[in-house]
Amino acid sequence: MMLVIALLAACSSGKKEEKSIKLAYVAWDSEIASTNVVKEVLESRLGYAVEMMQVDAGPMWAGIADGSADAMVAAWLPGTHASYWEKYQKDVVDLGTNLDGTKIGLTVPAYMDIQSIEDLNKPEVAKSINNRIVGIEPGAGIMMAAEKAIKEYPLKDIALLESSSAAMAQELQKAYDNKQPIVVTGWTPHWMFAKMDLKYLDDPKGVFGGDEQIHTIVRKGLDKDKKDAYTFLDQFEWTSDDMANVMVEIQGGKSPEDAAKAWVEANKDKVDAWVNGAE
Repeated sequence: MMLVIALLAACSSGKKEEKSIKLAYVAWDSEIASTNVVKEVLESRLGYAVEMMQVDAGPMWAGIADGSADAMVAAWLPGTHASYWEKYQKDVVDLGTNLDGTKIGLTVPAYMDIQSIEDLNKPEVAKSINNRIVGIEPGAGIMMAAEKAIKEYPLKDIALLESSSAAMAQELQKAYDNKQPIVVTGWTPHWMFAKMDLKYLDDPKGVFGGDEQIHTIVRKGLDKDKKDAYTFLDQFEWTSDDMANVMVEIQGGKSPEDAAKAWVEANKDKVDAWVNGAE
């Protein structure tokens, strides 16, 4: 009897260990929102223990490719992460779009009287923004595009400041509250577009590309050893408004976990469709 109990306990422990999954993501507000929602569904509906790995864009892609991470819902294609897709596409599985209609570019408050990236060449404009564009983490696709824009236009008197997505948003909010000029690397969906009246600078040379999509990327073999998680991730899709709702809640003071849980509980029909065939 004791032996049988011990064996059952060992089997139970083994099963619990198998129900674990690693999600990689970049610390963009949009990806914090989406990854926490995915985590909540994996835990509350599919019984997984989820490990979240916050990394830069390069290690995120590399982690999926080498299997040290299982999945991400944070691949901006075809433009922003084009270099990573070119490098790793043979070693990963693209499950397609989970959010449509994203955009990146140089962003300014609407009260600034400039319309195009070319306007940053004017000495008085460059001086007003302290000769800098406030960026995010080095290595991010939007930072690569911003560096290219500086060369292409060319913005000889402008430097790209490396920081983080959180620090960029704080700098923007501070300048906006004081009606000061500022240029940042911006993207949508992002809560700052809901909280502030902002605009993208025209990009006549097309350096930042057009509308994009966010894709779900998983490691090879996930469909075999974590079939239920694979099914859910393959069916996961939502809208910019969905994502914005979670981001605004986080920006307003909720933890990412609590904001994600509240959204999942309030959108049962959508979540049911995601996990159809996985539960």
